[in-house]
Amino acid sequence: MSSLFDSLEMGRLTLPNRIVMAPLTRSRAGRDGIPTSLHETYYTQRASFGLIVTEGVFPTVTRRAFPGQTGIDAPEQMAGWRGVADAVHEAGGRIFMQMMNAGRLSHTSLQEGTQPVAPSAVASGTAVRDFESRKDCPVPRALDTDELPDIIEEFRRAARNAIDAGMDGVEIHGANGYLLHQFLSPNSNLREDAYGGSPENRFRLVEEILRAVSDEIGADRVAIRLSPQNNIQGIEEVDDSDVLATYGGLLDATADLGLAYVSFMHAEPAGDVMTDLIGRARANGRTRVFLNSGFGQLTDHDVAERLVQYGDAAVVGRLAISNPDLVRRWKEGLPVAAPDESTFYAGGEKGYTDYPFYTR
Repeated sequence: MSSLFDSLEMGRLTLPNRIVMAPLTRSRAGRDGIPTSLHETYYTQRASFGLIVTEGVFPTVTRRAFPGQTGIDAPEQMAGWRGVADAVHEAGGRIFMQMMNAGRLSHTSLQEGTQPVAPSAVASGTAVRDFESRKDCPVPRALDTDELPDIIEEFRRAARNAIDAGMDGVEIHGANGYLLHQFLSPNSNLREDAYGGSPENRFRLVEEILRAVSDEIGADRVAIRLSPQNNIQGIEEVDDSDVLATYGGLLDATADLGLAYVSFMHAEPAGDVMTDLIGRARANGRTRVFLNSGFGQLTDHDVAERLVQYGDAAVVGRLAISNPDLVRRWKEGLPVAAPDESTFYAGGEKGYTDYPFYTR
């Protein structure tokens, strides 16, 4: 039976524990998307986690999801991330970069005046905050089939940039209603070409991205985050058989790659759907499974211990924000601090780098 504090061989890394810092939106960059010394401090404070996964990073500014998001396109952005990666490594840590395309969950004002894109011209029915106020997400423009190679190329180039900036690997964001999740889900993907309709067609773009990125940097430095049945931000996945055909099909189709890990967000890791998907993700004997509790649920010590009984590591979000030394606190049975939700996206040091380490 695995413990949170056991080491784990994963891809090219040995994780000293199985507590993974989740990719967390914190909105601390300027409009230029460049990471700063504030980002260096934030991530370095959390270097004791088995693995850090960065906030979702845009591959190019026309894919930006929200204000304060960092990028990995411009040389200045790469230099900023190099500072983060070097600082984390000097502190003994390991760090993957999450890469994401917002798809329809954005606004023209966030994307240099361009209309957000999606698999189909179906609005999410949600809103997003831009640089000035909260706005409804518009009806997106459906991507033409001949544009999809450009989407793949953006991820491939971003992965190369991440490695060149010193990252240990990359996590492709296929969850929480963003572009790749929009392709996977039957209610947001109404296409009639080779990228829509059947489960095999709906996961085709995700598979092609994983293959392109793996060819570029090595599959053992590539991961993906998935949130099957996480029906938020306009996504509806309610048919278990379709979920298994879509996500299970994707896992089967990419098993030969030997990805570093698959990170699942799901409210019930012991249910029939997740039991099936976890088994498929592990089938090649190389890919690790990371588990996160449901969206917005607090992953405390007891929940995390339960997660590593079903997967290989527990992904922790909110308590990683307020406890930079969470690994020590859990290991020694020390009190944990609650996060201040009002500062999650507020900018500046407050609620970002000012949470103290435990002292006694």
